[in-house]
Amino acid sequence: MTPTRSWISIFLVVLAVASAPETCWAHAILMESTPKINSTVKGPDLDIVLRYNVRIDAQRSTLHMVAPNGTVSSLAIAKQISQDRLQSHAAGLTSGAYKLQWQVLASDGHISRGEIPFAVN
Repeated sequence: MTPTRSWISIFLVVLAVASAPETCWAHAILMESTPKINSTVKGPDLDIVLRYNVRIDAQRSTLHMVAPNGTVSSLAIAKQISQDRLQSHAAGLTSGAYKLQWQVLASDGHISRGEIPFAVN
């Protein structure tokens, strides 16, 4: 290959990657959350909102709450009002350290997981 052809090939590859960002960069990354990571919130009830960088499939996603005593409970995910958000509600939270564990299916078909530690006072 000549040097000019090499540069053209590189340019075309870069152009293809840049023109398909959802395909290349669609892994779900948590952008913001309520509750915030390592925050302290008032109980006993808590509205939960998680916003991601891409569309997610709420029907194939899960939320679990780990209580201070280690028990894990599943949280129902509300109907999506925005394709990049999950919403839920937790009731009856007592004082202590909690973890909100999430697993989502992103628009690229990949599963992402994470957890949000927070405290209730």
